[in-house]
Amino acid sequence: MIAVDSGLSGWADPERRLRNALANDEFALFCQPILAFSGINRYPMGELLVRLREEEKALLPPGEFFPVFEHYRMMPQLDRWVVRSAIASLARGTGIPCLTINLSGQTLEDLEFPRFVASHLLSNKVPSRCLLFEIDESDTLIRFDAARRFSDAYREIGGGILIDGFGRKSVSFGAIQGLGPRFVKVDGSITRQLLASERAKRKMAALLTISQALNFSLIAEFVEEQDTLIRLKALGVGYAQGFGVYRPGPIESLKFSASRG
Repeated sequence: MIAVDSGLSGWADPERRLRNALANDEFALFCQPILAFSGINRYPMGELLVRLREEEKALLPPGEFFPVFEHYRMMPQLDRWVVRSAIASLARGTGIPCLTINLSGQTLEDLEFPRFVASHLLSNKVPSRCLLFEIDESDTLIRFDAARRFSDAYREIGGGILIDGFGRKSVSFGAIQGLGPRFVKVDGSITRQLLASERAKRKMAALLTISQALNFSLIAEFVEEQDTLIRLKALGVGYAQGFGVYRPGPIESLKFSASRG
C-alpha cells in the first residue's frame, strides 16, 4: 500500500486498479470553457479535466487519483488516454473549437509522446491548432529541456502550448522566450487579489506589457466574481477562466454555440 491521501488508498492493489480503469475507459472528460473578451467566438477554447468513475456512479476528481498515477509513473498512460479522448471529441464536434490538456512532467520526458499526438491528430483529421498543451510554470523551470523539446516538436506540426500557473512563485520570462507559448495563464493568487491589492494590479499590468512584447495572450485563472471580469476587460486581458465564467461539466454536454452571434 502506498502512503497517499487519495480515494484509492483503500484499494489492495492501486496500480492494478488504475491499469484496469485505463483499459476499460473508466474515466470521464469534463471541460471548463475559457471566455474571450473579444473576437468571433465567445468561448474559443476549454480546459479538459479528468474524473475517475467509481462505484455508485461517483466521479473522483484528479486530486484523488493523480498521486497514485504519479507514484507508479503512469502519468504518460493517463495523458495518452486524455489525448485519444480529446481528439475523438474534436472529431465529433464539441461546440468549442480548441481544447487544452494539462501535460504532466513525466509525459514531458516521454520522447515518444509528440509522435503519438501527431499520429492521432492525423488519423482523425483534426488540425493541430485545435489542441493546446498546458505546461505548468514549475515544469518550465525544473524540466526546461524536456519542455522545450516537446514545444519544438509540437510547434513543428502547427500546434501550440500554454504555460499554466504563471506568477505563482518565481517568474521566468526566459522560459517563455524559449518555449514560445501562444497563451500564458496568470495564476489565481494574482487574479483573486486584483480588486483589493495594488500589488496584484501592478503584477497584472506588468504581465500585460510583457505579453505584448513577447507575443503571447494572457488568460486570467480562477475568476470567481463579475467585478473581476469587468476589471480584467478594462485592463486589456484577453481571456478569463473560472467558476465566475463557466463551471466545468461533462464534455458531451457542451452543445451550445460558442459564437457571439
